[in-house]
Amino acid sequence: MPEVTAPAHKAGDFFVDYEEKVFPDVKAEPGEKALVTFHTVAFEGSIGLVNLLQVSRLISKGFDTSVLLYGPGVTLGVQRGFPKLNDEAFPGHLAMNNRLVKIIDDGGKVYACRFALQALYGHGEPSLIPGITPINPLDVLDIVLMHRNEGAFILDTWTM
Repeated sequence: MPEVTAPAHKAGDFFVDYEEKVFPDVKAEPGEKALVTFHTVAFEGSIGLVNLLQVSRLISKGFDTSVLLYGPGVTLGVQRGFPKLNDEAFPGHLAMNNRLVKIIDDGGKVYACRFALQALYGHGEPSLIPGITPINPLDVLDIVLMHRNEGAFILDTWTM
């Protein structure tokens, strides 16, 4: 049987070269916009959290950034907690909520479709994280078209 002679990994070890950056650090030109859309259920995978982190990165790069929550994406913007709202039941439980609050605090705009909120998921506007703007379902396509017409970077997030 082969013998393992490599020492065991320990806290603080590096497994990869995390400092090497292959591509230039692109920054927004003045007035550039970005839109990130979410048609994904909160907690159904990592894409909701990963692309919320991308939203924060776009803001830090100088993009005037908007988030669109529609369809199941509105579930990202609903207040949660246990046993009370904003109580974190376990570490990371409120990661998406906290990220949305940070996005809003950092100047990002977040919109949620009223149709999906009420008709699909049974929530009213008071269920939304403060700072999220509820919009008419007819605005869902128009915000995308508006950003397209303005030459914005658009990142669509979909899961089924």
